[in-house]
Amino acid sequence: MRATTIHAPFDMRVEDVPDPVVRDATDVVVRVVRACICGSDLWAYRGESARTPGQRIGHEFLGIVEEAGADVRGFRPGDLVVAPFVWSDGTCDYCAEGLQTSCPNGGFWGSVGSDGGQGEAVRVPFADGTLVKLPAEAASDDRLLTALLALSDVMGTGHHAALGAGVRKGSTVAVVGDGAVGLCGVLAARRLGAERIIALGRHTARTDIARAFGATDVVAERGEAAEAAVRELTGGQGAHAVIEAVGTEQSMRTAVAVTRDGGSIGYVGVPHGSGTGLDLSVMFDRNIALRGGVAPVRAYIPELLPDILDGTIDPSPVFDLTVGLDGVPNGYRAMDERTALKVLVRP
Repeated sequence: MRATTIHAPFDMRVEDVPDPVVRDATDVVVRVVRACICGSDLWAYRGESARTPGQRIGHEFLGIVEEAGADVRGFRPGDLVVAPFVWSDGTCDYCAEGLQTSCPNGGFWGSVGSDGGQGEAVRVPFADGTLVKLPAEAASDDRLLTALLALSDVMGTGHHAALGAGVRKGSTVAVVGDGAVGLCGVLAARRLGAERIIALGRHTARTDIARAFGATDVVAERGEAAEAAVRELTGGQGAHAVIEAVGTEQSMRTAVAVTRDGGSIGYVGVPHGSGTGLDLSVMFDRNIALRGGVAPVRAYIPELLPDILDGTIDPSPVFDLTVGLDGVPNGYRAMDERTALKVLVRP
């Protein structure tokens, strides 16, 4: 089959690789119908996260089960499924607690020795604990398939940030970051009943999506100017709940500064350069809570799936460029140059 591999910074290739096969009785092989490029993939693309030359890449996909191992109970060939961005066994204590990202038998797509989502097919370990079945009729609905793909990462991650931030009915929320996760954080905040949602972002195409997703205000400034603008919008107090969806030192400083005393920050931006971004004395003095981390999206898919199926939420607008498998290297370039928000891949 053909799959995307990374060889060096800015060197993405689509190459012939061995076809995936069932190795263990709990495996399935999924033919990829939709995949995408994640903002976090750009850290590897830019050389800021180490990769082995030739390593697979991509952790968001949905597709059709082609083959199932003898011990797989929940799936059979022909099923349409979505995969969260990690696999998990579904039986350990962490999985039972809804923290599948800490499963001792789990792993990330595209890690050394595993298939990546940006290819024609993927071997899925522990299929019963990992995959979620989708309605068969969704396979013929292009918009719905695109929306459902967001369940593999960005929609669940935005939801995780909103929960960590303590978004509740009637609350005021600030969202730091106008990438796909930040935009899905806006959607999640609206779904949870936030009364006011302030989106921080400078790119009009993205903030237009934020408004469509439920943002009531947009702050285009950065740094101290952004902090002042949020304070002004909130009568000097700041937001009850703040979603941090970038992962840099500056974004975390902004998040702390715009949080209301007694408020909470839900952080899901992959940390890069944020080692000194937290002043614990400020957080201590102002009773600011910090919750978040890598999102256990497998725990959230069953909750979010019905709302996507009935149209209550539609994250599909975050995908603004579509490529075939051969176009994936150009898709990385477009996201790196910020001419695309999130690239959809159709193998």
